[in-house]
Parts: sequence; C-alpha cells; structure tokens
Amino acid sequence: MNLLRLASRTMLAGYFVFRGQKALREPQEFASEAERFADTAIPLAQKVAPSDVADKIPTETTTLVRISGGLQLLGGLALATGKGRRLGAGLLAASLVPQLIAHNPFEGDTGPTRNSFLTDLALLGGVLIAAQDTEGKPGLTWRAKDTGKKLQAGAEQTRKQLAYEAKLARANVEKAMADAENAGLELKQSLR
Repeated sequence: MNLLRLASRTMLAGYFVFRGQKALREPQEFASEAERFADTAIPLAQKVAPSDVADKIPTETTTLVRISGGLQLLGGLALATGKGRRLGAGLLAASLVPQLIAHNPFEGDTGPTRNSFLTDLALLGGVLIAAQDTEGKPGLTWRAKDTGKKLQAGAEQTRKQLAYEAKLARANVEKAMADAENAGLELKQSLR
C-alpha cells in the first residue's frame, strides 16, 4: 500500500469521522441545515415511494441528521482503515448530497453558505476520486473483460483441439476401413 494514499485517505476520512460522531451526539447543531433538505426532499420521496415505504421515511430533522452522521462515521472509518474503502467513499458521497442541497448558493445566499457549498463540493470530489481508486490494481470492469477474453481464448483452443482430434479420428476410421477392405480382399483371394 502506498503511504501517500493511506495518509490522504486518512486525512479525508478524518473530517467525516469527526462530523459523523458529532452529528450522532448533537444532532440539534445540524438541524437547521437538515431542515432545508427535509423541506425539499422528504415530500418528494414520500410522493415517489410506495405507500408502505413512504410511511417509514423519517421526517424529523434530528433523525435525518443522525442517519447522515451514521453514514459519515461508517464511511469515514471504512475509508480510513481501507476495509471497504470504495464502499465507504460511496457512503460519504451519498451523505454529502443533503449538505449540498442545504448549502445551495443559487438561492441568493452568500458568504458562509457559499463557502460551505464549495467545501462540500470539494469534499464530494475527493470522495468520488477515492471511490474510484483501485490502488493501481485493475478494476472490476477490466477484470471481467480480461476473464471473458481468457475464457474466449480457452474456448477457441478447445475448439481447435477438438477439430484436430476429430480429424485424427476420421483418418483412423478411414485407415481402419481401408485395412478392413484390404483384409476382406485378401480373404477373398485366399478362399479362391
């Protein structure tokens, strides 16, 4: 493992671990941010979701903050430890979406809200890069294509081997038939 990669992931994850544990312990501190997201997204989610699921969607902002904090804590720990780091980075990216919506600078807010938006946007970029990082190893797509090529090459080799063996078998059958025909002719001649 590359030391720079480990240090970078740990630094990035540190923000989320700290913020996640704080959101779990003190959700009221983040409730005003979550309220903007809840006012926008919860009614839409309830409208789109099936009725049995829509009833279970949390509407309290403190619950939403805790869910986001839990995602950030789990994702940050996964990213920092390297165990499930790509999944952890995906969780972190998902947890940033409500923050980006809450800090939307296009609604006329300036100053701290714009800075928070840009910070969250930069963090989102970082975790998306981390989610795609394969540490120099081939990704799943490449591995699947490579396995497919190897299977195809193996199948082609098997086809060629079977064609060669079929050709040999045919030659052996033809030789056996010719030998049998010659033996039959010799037998006929010896009987005369």
